Parts: sequence; structure tokens; C-alpha cells
Amino acid sequence: MSRYTLSSGRLPFERTLAPFLQAEGLPFADVLTAEAIAQACDEAQVSFGQTSRAFWTPDLTLWTFLSQVLDGDPSCRAAVSRALAAQGLHCAQEDLDTGNYCRARGRLPTALLQRLTRQVSDGLEQAAPAAWLWKGKHVTLVDGCTVTLPDTPANQKRYPQPKTQKPGLGFPMIRLVVLLTLATATLQGLAVGPYQGKETGEPTLFRALLAQLLPGSIVLGDRHYCSYFLVALLREHGVDGVFRLHQRRASDLEQGPYLGAGDYLVTWSKPDQPDWMAAATYAAMPDSLQVREIHKSLDQHQYRVKNLVVVTTLLDAKMYTSDDIADLYHKRWHVELDIRALKSTLKMDVLRCLCPDMVEKEIWAHFLGYNLVRKVAAQAAVLRKLEARSISFTASLQVVVGGWSKLTELSATAYLPLAQKLLRALGKEIVGNRPGRCEPRALKRRPKKQKLLMKPRAQARAELLAKRAAGDLE
Repeated sequence: MSRYTLSSGRLPFERTLAPFLQAEGLPFADVLTAEAIAQACDEAQVSFGQTSRAFWTPDLTLWTFLSQVLDGDPSCRAAVSRALAAQGLHCAQEDLDTGNYCRARGRLPTALLQRLTRQVSDGLEQAAPAAWLWKGKHVTLVDGCTVTLPDTPANQKRYPQPKTQKPGLGFPMIRLVVLLTLATATLQGLAVGPYQGKETGEPTLFRALLAQLLPGSIVLGDRHYCSYFLVALLREHGVDGVFRLHQRRASDLEQGPYLGAGDYLVTWSKPDQPDWMAAATYAAMPDSLQVREIHKSLDQHQYRVKNLVVVTTLLDAKMYTSDDIADLYHKRWHVELDIRALKSTLKMDVLRCLCPDMVEKEIWAHFLGYNLVRKVAAQAAVLRKLEARSISFTASLQVVVGGWSKLTELSATAYLPLAQKLLRALGKEIVGNRPGRCEPRALKRRPKKQKLLMKPRAQARAELLAKRAAGDLE
């Protein structure tokens, strides 16, 4: 890889990280460095853009790709315009073609984006202050969501639209299962699959992520993940779980010892072998599991659930009291807010790429940008002696996007004072604490009424042209 120096005095990948307040002297400066990105590119054999006249080098392509997924205008034209502004006059006319950028973006290996994304999360989690952890343990949140894709034959083949949608009127849909850290709110792992079909549900995708969990950590999830075999597989990996009791599992409190008010030790027996599990794996599963069931009555008006049953493999009732476990389960709601930040704030609910391979790159670019923004929030939190989740994600994104061009072009000596000033200002953007908030799930502002397309576009267009030819259109 060429290590040419930019006019600002930085190495190439230092420019890539510049919008994310990355410099020696700032918190978490070692989470992801320019040298680490260069090494990852070398190991991934990223070879384009090495000539002295190349415009779309790996660092500029990655910088542009991140700006595209984080900026409010995600079009390729806007992304190329930002690259032009960053390069000034050091480009030829043909470099401004969006096709060249798209081809360069396609040469970034998906594995490279995955590696950088996880490196940010792992580095930030390892460097997190002890006060950010739960009783000294790392906690991972798990949940699933869906996103839609452009309606192209390639996307439809890999990720078919739901069967409830008529042909020509629906959109390909992807199911995502994400692992997000409780302490730093960063993405730790991701599994992608079709929305429907055999073995495409959230538990199946979650099983593919078990190896990415940190031994000794805790997984926190909703009732969808509360099954005998998932709990057994977690224990096999040295990971504990905290889940809400699945609605199809009856609570039998008479068979186990009483640990305290609403706190019981129960034994689960091994169910029959499921279709997805190999016979050898099933035989290796334990014949029974001991878990705790914690029953809580929620009489506060802000809770929809009145009686909560939480299942956990944290069996030490003295170290982890029932109130501790119930309070930890309430923190599961953070994963819903994190997914909302991805789908609404970063507009990841509707992806833009036209083929599955580029869709996967687009997904990982979103998560890399998301993790880097969360890193900026964590930096501001450390300076203010707050928890990382106390800092607004939207405000952190605004700081990154607002300073994108200026921070990229600054010299190394001028960069640090401005970055410090931005972090001090961001430290004041604390997420509001509104306990008991109760709001209707409805919009006050009426959306503009728009006629819906009720038949395939080609058919509707043909009918419209026929009417025009017959003179029936006004």
C-alpha cells in the first residue's frame, strides 16, 4: 500500500478517521488507528489506487463511503461531490463520474468492513471504565429487525419479498440479528439472512453469532431467545443469559427451592430433538438445566406488562439479587433505541444498493460509521465522567457530520484543539431522563396524501399510455 502524505501532513487513513475526533491526546485514541486500517487493508489484499495518479485510493473511498451512510443525503452524487471538495483540484474530469466511485467502493472487501467494525467495538469495550460495566461484567444486547432493498431481480433472488406482498408491488427484505454492547452501545456482531423461509428466524441467526460472545459475559434478550437449547449453547460458550420467560413455557415453581420473594430455582428437562440440530449435538446437550425464575409485579402505570417473569442462569442470589436481575432486564430496552438510531437516524431502514454483494457492504459501512459515532460519544462521556449512553447519539452524529470537511483538511497541530472543544461541547448533550413517560403512538402532523401503486409499475404505465393514446386523459 502506498503511504503518501496529504497536504495537511497526515497519512492517508488519518484523513479517513479525522471526522471522528481521532488523535493522540484524546480518549480512546487507540481503539482504531490509521496504522490498524492500513494493516487490515494489507492483509485483505486491497490493491487498487496504488498509482501516483489514482484518485479513488482506499482511504478516500472509505472516507467517502462513511460520509455517504452518515450524511443526510446518501446519494452517490453527493458523496462524490464531497470527495471532490476534499481533493480540491487534484482530480481529472473522469474521476467525478459516480460510476468510478461505485466501482472503487465495490473493491472494498466486506471482510475489511466487518473487521474494522468489530475492532472499534472490541477496543472500546475493553477500554471502557469499570463504572460502565454491570457488576464488573460485559453485557451484550441481542435483538432482530428487518430492512428493505431496491426491487431488483438479484435482490429478490437472494432476499425474496414477503409472501403477503403481491409480485411487482413489494420489496426484497433482509432480517438482521444484532449484538450490541450495553456499556458502549456499539455493534459487536451481526448476522444477515432472508426474511422468511426455513431456518431464517432470529434464534437461527443468533446461533451463528455465539462464537463472537465474550466468555464470562451476559446476553440480554427478549422472550424470543428464551429456549432450552439456546440457554444450553450459551452455557457451553461460558456465557450467561437473562431473558423474559417464553410465552409457551409454563412456569412450575413447586419443583425448585425458594431463593427469596418471587425468586425460584427451577429445573428444565431436555426437550425432543429439533429438526435443525444434528443428532450428535443433541446427544451432547445436558439432560437438564438449572435456571432462576424471577417474578415481578409491575404496578406502575408506565408499564404495559403487569407481571414480568425473567429467566437467568446467574444462580448466585446473593451476588445477583432478584432486584438486580429485574433492573438489568429493564435495560434491554436500550437495544430498541439503538436499532431506532440505525433505522431512523441513519436511515438504514431502506437500503440503496442494487445487488446483494453491495447491499452487504452497505450494511457493514452503516455499522462501521455507527460504531465510530458511538466512539465519539464515549469520548465525550469520559471527559464529563458520564456513562457512554448518557450522550445523545443524534448530537454525536451532528458533531461528526458538521465537522466532516473542516476536520479533514486541518493540519495536525490545529486539529487537536478543535477536537477537544467539540468534545467538551458534545459532553453537554445528555440524553433526557423521563421516567414514566407515556405518549400515544400517533402523529399529529398529517402526512400529504399520496395515491398508492396497487399494480406493477410496468402494467400501470402501459395502462396510462393506452389511455393517453385514446385521449381519455385530461
